[in-house]
Order: sequence, then C-alpha cells, then structure tokens
Amino acid sequence: MARLVFGMNQSLDGYVDHDAFGPSPALFAHFIESVRGLAGSVYGRRLYEIMRYWDEDRPEWGAAERDFAEAWRGQPKWVVSRTLTSVGPNASLIGEGVEAAIGGLKERLDGEIGLGGPVLAASLAGRGLIDAYRIYLHPVVLGRGRPFFAGPLPPLRLVANEAIDAGVVRLTYVPG
Repeated sequence: MARLVFGMNQSLDGYVDHDAFGPSPALFAHFIESVRGLAGSVYGRRLYEIMRYWDEDRPEWGAAERDFAEAWRGQPKWVVSRTLTSVGPNASLIGEGVEAAIGGLKERLDGEIGLGGPVLAASLAGRGLIDAYRIYLHPVVLGRGRPFFAGPLPPLRLVANEAIDAGVVRLTYVPG
C-alpha cells in the first residue's frame, strides 16, 4: 500500500510561491532523487500546469534540469481538475470521485505518491487521505501567496527533520 505525501517549498511565514524562491543546486539534486523514487504524483490543476514546463526539453537547460525532466516525465501523474478536458503525456485526469480514485491509487501502488498543490491537499486532508506532510522550509518571509496549509488539521507529529543545504530544512509531519 502506498503513502500519500504532500510536500512543497514554504516560506517562514507559511506561504508557497514558486516564483518567489527557487531551489539551490543541493535542493534541486534532492528533488531529482525524490522524484525518481516516487510511485507517481497527484497534482491539482494549477500546479500541474506549472509543472508541464518539464514536458519539453529546453536548450538553456543544464544536466540537472535534464535529469529532473527525465524523472518527472517517467512517472505516472494524476491530475485532479473539474475544468481540464485533457492532460499531457503519462498523465491521467481525475474529474469526479476524487476520494475513491486516490484511495484506489494508495491500495494499488507501493511506495510513495507525491501530492502537490495546497488547495487539493486541503481537500484530501479533510478526508483523511494524506499520510505525511513535508515542508521544505526556506529562510524567506513573503507576506503573500497561497498558504501551505489551506485549512485546519488535527494535531501533527514531527517524525523527521533534515538540513538540505545551508538555508533549507525539510520537516516531515504525520497526523496524530
């Protein structure tokens, strides 16, 4: 049985904003390895549309970008959206029956399923479907953006912490 893990970069004041800060080379290398180890990923529409950037090679990319794109393209993706009518390569659309679809993925797959998108995560958290939360805490204060946690949750328990580079710490929490 797979575990659903919501993980994103977050500012000190609790926001996620892909335009406000990016990964250092060490954090990017960490993400490449993390993506390679996933059984697949579930995305909300907005984040999936941002991640589609990795579908096509770009001449300005270096080796790390090519490695990430290869890992991302190689994994199955499920996109939760009521507005999209199609998705890109190696992706499937979940329009209705989200809880049953995610539950089925967790039963059918082994390992870890990545979850991206704070709005989608709030919806799934309320249904008890998220097994862990990974916060990649960056030493910046944004004062704006989407909050990592888009709604209240029962108490979480810290189960791991790791310094990724000189500024970013990965915190892993589980329900209960």
